[in-house]
Formats: sequence, C-alpha cells, structure tokens
Amino acid sequence: MGKDVIIACDFASAQETFAFLDRFTEEKPFVKIGMELFYAEGPAIVRELKARGHKIFLDLKLHDIPNTVKKAMAVLSRLDVDITNLHAAGTVGMMRSAVEGLTRPDGTRPLLIAVTQLTSTDQAAMEEDLWIRAPIDEVVMHYAENAKNAGLDGVVCSPLEAGKVHARCGAAFLTVTPGVRFADGDIGDQKRVMTPAEAKRIGSDYIVVGRPITAADDPVAAYRRCVKEFVGE
Repeated sequence: MGKDVIIACDFASAQETFAFLDRFTEEKPFVKIGMELFYAEGPAIVRELKARGHKIFLDLKLHDIPNTVKKAMAVLSRLDVDITNLHAAGTVGMMRSAVEGLTRPDGTRPLLIAVTQLTSTDQAAMEEDLWIRAPIDEVVMHYAENAKNAGLDGVVCSPLEAGKVHARCGAAFLTVTPGVRFADGDIGDQKRVMTPAEAKRIGSDYIVVGRPITAADDPVAAYRRCVKEFVGE
C-alpha cells in the first residue's frame, strides 16, 4: 500500500457510517473504525465495509498483558482488516505476542502498528499526568524503535515526528499520522498538528483525517482536497 488518506469514521452507528460513505459515488476511501463504532456495532461493521470494497484501519489500541493481547489479535486476524494497532507502552513483549497472535496459519497478517503518544498529549501532560520526564520526541523515538524490534510494521505518531521516525527506523517503517488539519481549519482537541501538505513533505505514509472531512459541508470535496494535498492526485 502506498500513501493514502484514511477517513476516521468516528460515528455512533452503522447507519450513520453508511449514510456518510454513500456520499462517495466515485471513490472507496480507506476508512478507520475506532472504539466508538466497533463497540457499538461489533465485527459486523468490519465485514460490511470490506464487502463494500473499503480498506480498513481497525483502531482499537490494544494494551494488556501479552497473553491477552495475543488472543485478542488472533480474533482480529479473522476480520481481514488492512491495519490494526496497539499501544507501544504495553512493552516489547506485548508487541511480540501481538504479532504472533495476528499472524494467520498461512503466514499472512494485517499490518500492525503501535501508538507512540496520542496527538492529544503534549510535553506538559506527559510529565504531569504520566510521570514521563524525557522529551516527547525521545519518548516517541524509543517507542518506535521498540515497535520495530518487536517486528511491527510501523507506528502511529504525530506528523511532526514522522520524518524523525523514518530517520531512526528506516523508510520502510510506516508512519500513520493523525492530527492533520487544513490550514484554515479548527484544530479541536489536538495539540500536535500539521496540514496534509506539510505531512506529505515531512514523510508521513498515511494520514488519518476525521472532522475536517466528516464534519465538512461537502465531505467529498474535503476528502478530494485532502488527497490532492497529501497524495498529489
């Protein structure tokens, strides 16, 4: 898979999701299914979206003891998603167990990426709430290296850190970056953000875009604008 824009379908129900995606008559966007939608609709929403031809990033951010994560990933491997994820903070051992669980009997598996630090977390929150005193860039790089050493395919990180991750972990190590907003848009509760064009320049492989597309007056036009700025098509 090459560079792409992933739409964060953070809707409360399948009905809302399908109503939104039905507006796209010419494209089949890559979509992200997060906790809200998956917990509301379960695996059926994944199967239906795959049947409709969409690539899927299943964003559940697993974080538990290694054995539990391994078993959960084995279940997710049967859903035929394209990307799924976990928290790098769960340790290298947990990530290795996740790869084992996600790998099917035939040796195939979805791409597995690790969340480094959420884009709603800044240095102050990391120090005051999490008691992590190192600079946030160093923490992200350390988590990214752990993910690579555990056999993962990439990380979720701020677009501000994508270029540094590639420099540390190699060009083939994927960077999936939320926190992307148009230059003339509202950043909402995100603290570490960048425009699609800037994310392209700095080296993001995939950008995850939610409200700038889903809450736009014309979501299809907003999506096409995002693709044009990031992919160049």
